[in-house]
Amino acid sequence: MITEIVTFKVPRTMPREAVLEAFEDSAAAWRAHPKLRRKAYLFDAEAGIAGGVYSWDSIADAKAAHGEDFLARVERVFGSRPTFQYFETPLIVENARDAG
Repeated sequence: MITEIVTFKVPRTMPREAVLEAFEDSAAAWRAHPKLRRKAYLFDAEAGIAGGVYSWDSIADAKAAHGEDFLARVERVFGSRPTFQYFETPLIVENARDAG
């Protein structure tokens, strides 16, 4: 398994609510993606950076999901091109929390 970190600049003039709305607009497509194991959205308003942390079976799966359509969408919505980092993920610790 691999972890992919995708980051991109967000315009300083873009309100937090608009960033979160863009995230929500894309969430259904990511939930339906057959190769995606997990995605966490990232936002640092102070630094003007947003993105996501993705879990995939392979770098090939990650790159296939982040082709030209994805790049164009990020550029259209946020005005910047994303950068990508890939890491082998040999171990995950997942602490389940009881909601009750």
